[in-house]
Amino acid sequence: MERERIEEPTLPVAAVARRLGIAPATLRTWDRRYGIGPREHTTGRHRRYAPADIARLELMQQALLRGSSPAEAAEYALRATDHEPEPPAESVPVPRESDLLRAAGARSAAVLGLGRAAMAMDAVATQQLIADSIRGLGVVAVWDDVLRPVLTALATRCAQSGESVEVEHLVHECTLAAVIGATPAVTAPRNPRPVLLCCAPEERHALPLYVLRAALADGGVGTQMLGAALPADALAAAVRRTGPAAVAVWSQLPGSAGAELFERVPRTRQRVRLFACGPGWFTTDLPDRVDRAEDVGDAADRIATLVGAAR
Repeated sequence: MERERIEEPTLPVAAVARRLGIAPATLRTWDRRYGIGPREHTTGRHRRYAPADIARLELMQQALLRGSSPAEAAEYALRATDHEPEPPAESVPVPRESDLLRAAGARSAAVLGLGRAAMAMDAVATQQLIADSIRGLGVVAVWDDVLRPVLTALATRCAQSGESVEVEHLVHECTLAAVIGATPAVTAPRNPRPVLLCCAPEERHALPLYVLRAALADGGVGTQMLGAALPADALAAAVRRTGPAAVAVWSQLPGSAGAELFERVPRTRQRVRLFACGPGWFTTDLPDRVDRAEDVGDAADRIATLVGAAR
């Protein structure tokens, strides 16, 4: 029996995250904060999830979709898989089949709720909805599945009719406040040298960069934020002064991305990893020493792995 248990097929973090539709950083958060992680010891730093581990995660996710707090959902999942009595319904509702059928639309409901609060110009409710979603699902999942759809819809409306500019600004500011509030202070980073985060010289869309910083901080990666529209000379000076482990340059729009920026990053005694992050780099030919990351989640995973952070 013990031999059969050990030889059960297991999945890495990235595969489990894709299966559940959440960010790898969320899995790490649930493991660290609530103990919902692999039960068996694995060698090295790589977590691998057995079928029983994934079943626990699915139970936690179902409880979250019914409105439980992360701590309540974790307790419910642990008790259920340990064959303990189920908690009272008023504490952690037990998912029903009808709830599972509605699960796919849960994030759409969050989008609608956020949209209603924003259109009402209710800044308190807007920021609270974003913060609550981040606590339950993780900052990358909320960015991809809740915030981006709302911001894209508002930007389209502004471009087509000139309306709702004030709403777009409100959502932007509330998102920035919620993401900064959800970014833990990394007092003992896993990387001895920092990761520099900045936008391309002509890029002023810095909000994804703050989401990336929050995701990296959640994994114990130390960063230094240099913000929007950083001139190439300033980036070069920052690299010389800090000797970073990596530099991540965000570009949202194609017009802001130029591969020559990376040629101006000075070489240091220790290797500096270079990352071109965001959709603005999609059609840009990059030097061989530059890694391309398509979105925030991809960037967070690649940077965390290559600078030596735990997966």
